[in-house]
Amino acid sequence: MRSKTLPFSCAEYARRLDRTRIAMEAAGLDAVFVTDPSNMAWLTGYDGWSFYVHQGVIVTKDRDPVWWGRAMDAEGALRTVWMADDHVRGYDDGYVQSIERHPMQDLALRLAELGLERARVGVEMENYYYSAKAHAVLTGALPDAQVEDATSLVNWQRAVKSDEEIVFMRRAARISERIVDGLVARTAPGVPKNEVVAEAWRDAVRGADGHWGDYPAIVPMLPSGADAAAPHLTWDGREFSAGEATFFEIAGCYRRYHAPFCRTIFLGTPPDDIRRAEAAVIAGLEAGLDAARAGNTAGDIAEALNLELARAGIERKGRCGYAIGLSYPPDWGERTISLRPEDRTVLMPGMTFHFMPGLWMRDWGLEITESILIREDGPAETLCNRPREMVVKEHEQAEPRPFDIGGPDRVSDRVLGLEPGDDGLSGGPSDEPRRQN
Repeated sequence: MRSKTLPFSCAEYARRLDRTRIAMEAAGLDAVFVTDPSNMAWLTGYDGWSFYVHQGVIVTKDRDPVWWGRAMDAEGALRTVWMADDHVRGYDDGYVQSIERHPMQDLALRLAELGLERARVGVEMENYYYSAKAHAVLTGALPDAQVEDATSLVNWQRAVKSDEEIVFMRRAARISERIVDGLVARTAPGVPKNEVVAEAWRDAVRGADGHWGDYPAIVPMLPSGADAAAPHLTWDGREFSAGEATFFEIAGCYRRYHAPFCRTIFLGTPPDDIRRAEAAVIAGLEAGLDAARAGNTAGDIAEALNLELARAGIERKGRCGYAIGLSYPPDWGERTISLRPEDRTVLMPGMTFHFMPGLWMRDWGLEITESILIREDGPAETLCNRPREMVVKEHEQAEPRPFDIGGPDRVSDRVLGLEPGDDGLSGGPSDEPRRQN
């Protein structure tokens, strides 16, 4: 077995496998075939950009998991999973995007080799990475097996974070702060959006406090003005304009763990309606954080927020947050707990959420959000530590800005008056708990 550097201890992986097997037993399953790359990484440590082809992890009652995927990606598995090399299986490249055969035919053979040809096998049917064709081929190739829906079975075991995971999320939060500090410093009238995003990517990958940054599961989103009525627009080459609000939805990421963080920047003097909305959102965030206590429910957070918004005459529909942690594209949520009134999931210490009460009105939008950790006692801890407010840059004037990112000292920073490496960052220990008041 080759030497490996795993992100977590062997005891941590054993804990995760035990939790999954308990859930399998409760569901009456002999095995689960896990295709969500987040679940694959959580169970085994596998990390690679290979989720565009069929792959997965086979978890049984009494054996170490088996990683299965494309043969060339098996090399990546051999270098990243905690299991022994003989628990990594690759299928021939001739299966990839073939109209004559399908990788699930190979998987059926592997399951039969493990004695599962007549077993009750759970699969993640409501999942980005498990297609209708895959399910049809697999069930056809295993006529004597009971292939059942086990969507989110593993996801729910990830809801309470271990101490090791919380360390990673705090490191991600330091990166989130660095990204937002850079966005605040560089956003100004006349600056092209793509140039600001280019520097945000740089900050994200450089990391913070000596910890490198990973790629996030979602790209930066930053609609401005009337476009901010649509929450999921990315960037283009247009320049920021005076008199408009832009919200920035980003997440620092460390070893696949995310700390989403959103702030809104207004260039100029904000109108009264946006100011009133800002005050209501901040009051709602404060009320929700106070309700985010162990023993309360996810719905209690949403109800506390909605009450404050209603007092300001704002009716907000939809959930206001979701569970977060380890994720791969296209989503940094865990797809389990939602912060909405009807979700009565009891909050437990170690749960982490993106508390995200964005407002998307007819011709403007506002996002001020927090990634939070449920604590043993008291209200939730906010993982990031930046002012909970809309950033207003009243005296910024529009002017032509010549961008030419070609030199080592970053022309974009030179034009904006920033010295190389001067991102307006504050220091601090990387893994200390933070609570913003």
